[in-house]
Amino acid sequence: MTLTSAEVRERLEALADPRILEVNQKHGDDHAVNLTKLRAVAKEAGRDAGLARELWATGDTASRLVALLVSRPKDFSEDELDAMLREARVPKVQDWLVSYIVMKGPHADALRERWFDDADPVVAAAAWDLTTQRVKKSDQNIDRDALLDQIDAEIVEAPERLQWAMNFAMGEIGINSPEHRSRVLEMGERLGVLRDYPTSPGCVSPFVPLWVPEMVRRAEGA
Repeated sequence: MTLTSAEVRERLEALADPRILEVNQKHGDDHAVNLTKLRAVAKEAGRDAGLARELWATGDTASRLVALLVSRPKDFSEDELDAMLREARVPKVQDWLVSYIVMKGPHADALRERWFDDADPVVAAAAWDLTTQRVKKSDQNIDRDALLDQIDAEIVEAPERLQWAMNFAMGEIGINSPEHRSRVLEMGERLGVLRDYPTSPGCVSPFVPLWVPEMVRRAEGA
């Protein structure tokens, strides 16, 4: 390895900025390192599964983010990934673990099925993220009607993180499946999930009746 675990942690500690920590804490994260600088540390360290495991074992959020960046999707077993998600603790680590490792690795389908009805809403949300990826790829093995039935029945009462993931699955079904679009728009309006979500100027609201038509319009070049 180019850097040892101790050297990575020394670099991260030197880069810690209390102002970044303050911003991140508002989003449930607890690291204090600018992500561009954190990625530079990971690039210097290079790909190394052993280093990744050492950094992950520290429990430190910034170290775990570097661990994910120096890993390859094939480096971990299904059981390791399951354990890692359950102990990930903070949203940024959870997001990177699913997006950079699980979603691109050989265990994505097995973990999607394993996590789908999990009692932990963070774990279940990961299954919905993996489902959304398959919807975006127009996977014909995904039962979109059954997904919409479940969303209709559960999304309003779902915990925030799970609700967010289910909302995006619903929206992507509407965007990528014209035959389901009218149902998705009706559900979105009736359920009202994220109707009042604060959206910055120039950004698209995640409220499905606004988001879906805008994404379809952009895709069609209108």
